[in-house]
Amino acid sequence: MSELMVSVYIFVLAVFIGFEVIGKVPPLLHTPLMSGSNAISGITLVGALITAGMKDLGWLAIALSLVAVITATINVVGGFLVTDRMLEMFKAKKK
Repeated sequence: MSELMVSVYIFVLAVFIGFEVIGKVPPLLHTPLMSGSNAISGITLVGALITAGMKDLGWLAIALSLVAVITATINVVGGFLVTDRMLEMFKAKKK
């Protein structure tokens, strides 16, 4: 089996497992879960940036690393915005 097929297989399994796990989280726990996923997305972003900067990659690997950089950045920024919005709800109201 080629490396590409193994990678696609792992990706599909990760998507399925991620969907199943996140789908079963109660709405009350979504914000703490998002805070934790921000850290994971930050690690993904660093790995994608390192991969995108490698010189001996083919065009497919460069395109995939660019997609990874974009999606991880969107996830990190969106996660911080949602977390900040949730934390605003717990601040004392100013009179």
